[in-house]
Amino acid sequence: MALTKEQIAQRIARELQDGFYVNLGIGIPTLVANYIPEGIDVVLQSENGLLGMGPFPLEGEEDADLINAGKQTITTIPGSSFFDSAVSFGMIRAGKVDLTVLGAMEVSELGDIANWKIPGKMVKGMGGAMDLVASARNIIVAMMHTNPKGQSKLLPACTLPLTGVKCVKKIVSDLAVLDILPEGGFLLRETAPGVSVDEIKQKTAGRLLVADDVKPMEF
Repeated sequence: MALTKEQIAQRIARELQDGFYVNLGIGIPTLVANYIPEGIDVVLQSENGLLGMGPFPLEGEEDADLINAGKQTITTIPGSSFFDSAVSFGMIRAGKVDLTVLGAMEVSELGDIANWKIPGKMVKGMGGAMDLVASARNIIVAMMHTNPKGQSKLLPACTLPLTGVKCVKKIVSDLAVLDILPEGGFLLRETAPGVSVDEIKQKTAGRLLVADDVKPMEF
């Protein structure tokens, strides 16, 4: 069975390490804040000017003045700080962020990512996506494996305008966990519960290799 968006975020949260500074992109990545494992200290950075973002607020406890880069209401943790966008992007461009989690419309087998524009559709701009992919030490993509038409979003080459080139290290989709190989190609590491390797092969347009120790995801 394919994972829900919440399960994708939960699996990505297992990649967090103690002491990490992490930026969560708009969409599925923001949900990772709700699943930080116990016993590790992670600081979440929001590009609109916040260090120390907490999980989403409970219903009725929202503060309309406290939002993330996607304009969702959030909470803060003790010791959090607020600053302007210039300082925020200074942190990003200086390589201070250990891990960035982004959504994507397409990822190529070389690790290229397209996540900001569909030709013919109006968008407000790229936002901080280009800075994040250019400066992050590690990028994990949270995405659906196929688009609404059932077409693969894991491709030999992206067809949409690129955000970054050869920058994605790992993908967690609703079907699988895959690494991007340095020489190119998707390496299947884990399958979603009940999802077969054959199904993943059928729904992956780019070059797919299967690890010898491929296993079902754990939560």
